[in-house]
Amino acid sequence: QVQLVESGGGLVQAGGSLSLSCAASGRFGSINVMGWYRQAPGKQQRELVATINHIGMTKSADSVKGRFTISRNNAENTVDLQMNSLKPEDTAVYYCKLVDGSLTPYWGPGTQVTVSS
Repeated sequence: QVQLVESGGGLVQAGGSLSLSCAASGRFGSINVMGWYRQAPGKQQRELVATINHIGMTKSADSVKGRFTISRNNAENTVDLQMNSLKPEDTAVYYCKLVDGSLTPYWGPGTQVTVSS
């Protein structure tokens, strides 16, 4: 069983920075994609924030390009999200996700990020 544990998040003023980290444990192989999704208040669906695969290829939402940076440490099975220039519209529950080589998705429990104006 794969487990994901997120840390970081919290309350920050607009223009500030926060860092999220996610640690994966269990059996999932070296070929995988890790990333972050978020669900804003009042929205039913989670949206992509950024992903990074096992060889470091990244993908990010247009709304966060230039502000958020995703990185990973394959040796420690962690993925980090550095969030700068935060905006109130970035307020959401942020979820860590891992997709393994068989395309099975795993989710973390989520961490709240609140950006005040």
